[in-house]
Amino acid sequence: MKYSWIIVFLVRFICCFAVQQGDLDSLLSSKGLINIRTLDSTICVELKYAQQDNFMNQAVYKGLSQAWLRFEAAGMLVKAQRLLKLEHPAWTIVVYDAARPMSVQRKMWSLVRGTDKTNYVSNPANGGGLHNYGMAVDVTILDETGIPLPMGSPFDYFGEEAHTSNEEALLKQGKINQQEYNNRRLLRRVMTKAGFRIISYEWWHFNACSRTDARRLYPVID
Repeated sequence: MKYSWIIVFLVRFICCFAVQQGDLDSLLSSKGLINIRTLDSTICVELKYAQQDNFMNQAVYKGLSQAWLRFEAAGMLVKAQRLLKLEHPAWTIVVYDAARPMSVQRKMWSLVRGTDKTNYVSNPANGGGLHNYGMAVDVTILDETGIPLPMGSPFDYFGEEAHTSNEEALLKQGKINQQEYNNRRLLRRVMTKAGFRIISYEWWHFNACSRTDARRLYPVID
């Protein structure tokens, strides 16, 4: 017992150091979120913000290899995958982003503040968005070869072609083609049947509840 205080200090130091180093998988697990692949291993995960292949051109997730959601949202995603495979057994949902700690949200906001991208990133000063509660997910569909279906715009494309509110007009104007239109409809159909809600600006983004309900029912992830 003589050195017990030293052991306690070292354990606390190691835990703090792990969080500072960005061990986000461990952090999100400790917050009670669910690794979606433990519920359905057929769902693919390719976290765009853990890579440089995103609108910021840098990785903002450190130590994150899995997609995490609140249990309710994770269950919806599993249902959406099941619905997709009823129509296209060889296709799969791929997750580009899921739960996002507010510490990462603040970093993302600092990178877009003062630019034309501020409408696409929730201001952390206003409580953040559904990703910060583990109740939103960014997804698309991979075909049987593992290639994303064409959707008319890339993921993280901040322009009219990514909007969901005017797709018929985009189709008529030739800004998206019939195949891209149909693929969006398929993605939206399986996600909304599973309980998700769409937003106006991003075809890939789906909310599992309203922001009001998220703030009432869940703590923000920080």
